[in-house]
Amino acid sequence: QVQLVESGGGLVQAGGSLRLSCAASGRTFSSGKMGWFRQTPGADREFVAAITWRGGITYYADSVQGRFTISRDKGKNTVYLQMNSLKPDDTAIYYCAADNDLSIATMKSPTVWDYWGQGTQVTVSS
Repeated sequence: QVQLVESGGGLVQAGGSLRLSCAASGRTFSSGKMGWFRQTPGADREFVAAITWRGGITYYADSVQGRFTISRDKGKNTVYLQMNSLKPDDTAIYYCAADNDLSIATMKSPTVWDYWGQGTQVTVSS
């Protein structure tokens, strides 16, 4: 079993930056992938970014490409989401996720991910 704990959310003005962290515990995450999703009230959970744990290959939603950067620290079993040039539309609860499978064909679907964090609120004011 894997437990995921997010941190780093908060309130920021448009154009500002935040860095989210997600620490994995319970077992050493040695393969598969980790990612970030976000959700606003009444909407489906939306894919933001993912990274393969072993190779560090990254994937992004079009809406955040060039503004957000996902990275991982194997030694700390932690994944990060650096968010720059934030917009009010980025306001959401951000969830960390982990998946034992390396498949990327379905990675944008939240249903295929094995583990989830509790979420952290990000609010961007205009």
